[in-house]
Amino acid sequence: MSVEISEDGEYTIKIPTEMKGKRLDKTLALLCPDLSRSRIKGLMTEECVFIGDMPFDDASYTVLGGETFKMIVPPPVDDTPRPENIPLSIVYEDDHLLVIDKPAGLIVHPGAGHQTGTLVNALLHHCKDSLSGIGGVKRPGIVHRLDMDTSGLIMVAKTDVAHISLSQQLAARTLKRKYHAIVLGVPVPLAGVVDKPLGRHPKNRLRQAVLREGGREAITSYKVIEGFNDEFALVECRLQTGRTHQIRVHMQEKGYFVLGDPLYGPQRTAFYACFKRGGYDVEVAKKIEENMKRQALHAVELSFIHPVTQEEMTFTSPMAQDMQDILDELAKI
Repeated sequence: MSVEISEDGEYTIKIPTEMKGKRLDKTLALLCPDLSRSRIKGLMTEECVFIGDMPFDDASYTVLGGETFKMIVPPPVDDTPRPENIPLSIVYEDDHLLVIDKPAGLIVHPGAGHQTGTLVNALLHHCKDSLSGIGGVKRPGIVHRLDMDTSGLIMVAKTDVAHISLSQQLAARTLKRKYHAIVLGVPVPLAGVVDKPLGRHPKNRLRQAVLREGGREAITSYKVIEGFNDEFALVECRLQTGRTHQIRVHMQEKGYFVLGDPLYGPQRTAFYACFKRGGYDVEVAKKIEENMKRQALHAVELSFIHPVTQEEMTFTSPMAQDMQDILDELAKI
C-alpha cells in the first residue's frame, strides 16, 4: 500500500511512480482522501509534513515518484463554543429574546483566530440551555451581527420561534436599525440614500467594495444631525439592508470617511488637513487620533415587533463614551 497510518495518526506515504510530475499537495490529497488539499497545506505550514527527518513545506513541489513522506496529523480540536463568564450590558430580556448593548472590541461569534471571549461565549454562560440553535453551533441565537469595533445594540433570540420571527422581520425590512457615525466632511446633500451593491473587494479579501456587477443589494439612508466647522459631521444612518461593513463602505463611496476606520478610513494627511481647515489646534487632532482606536460607529436604536406578544418595541443606546469625547472636542470651536 502507498499509505500506512499508525494508531497515533502518523501517515507514512510512499509516492507511486505513476504520480510522477504532479504537485505534492495534490498528490497527498489523492492518496489521503480523508484529508483535504487545504488541510495538507496547513499541515505543511505547521511543520507536520516530513521527508526523512526534515520538515517539508513546499506544496508546489513536483513529485518524482518513489519518495516517502510522513505526516503527523494532530487530533481534531473541538471548536464548539464554551460558556464564559463575560459581563453583558443587558438592555432588555424576557423568555424569548435579549437586547444587549455591545461594547466596541467584543466579537459577536467565534471565528478564525477568535474561539473564545466572544458574545456567543458570554450568552452560553448567561442563558444556559435557553438559546436558539437555528444560528448553528457557532452562532446560537445570533440574528444579526455588529462588527467587532462597532458598539451598540444587538438582539439575540432565546427560542427558535423568536429567531424565525426576527429573521423574517430582518428579511422584510420591518426590523429597524439606526446608527450614528462621525465622518470627515459634511455630506452633501444633508440627507439622502446610498443605493449601491456591495461584495467582496476583488483584491483585498478583508474589505468590501461597491461592485458594478455581481454585488448584493445594499441600501443606506442617511441624514446629517450636526456639522462641525464644515469639516466633520455626526451622521444618522439607517440600514434597509444589512451587508458586511455596509455603512462604512457607503460613506467611503460618497467621500465621507468614518473617523478612525482602519479599513476604509482616510489617509493620515487627510485626517489632519480636516482639523487644520476647521481651525482646530493640532493637539486636538493628536488627542483624537490617540484615543480613537476604532471606527466611530454606534448602533443607537433598534426597533422590532416582539415575536410572541406582537408589541412594537424600540430600544436606544446612549452614545459610546469614546465617540462622545470626540464630539465634545469638535464642539469646542
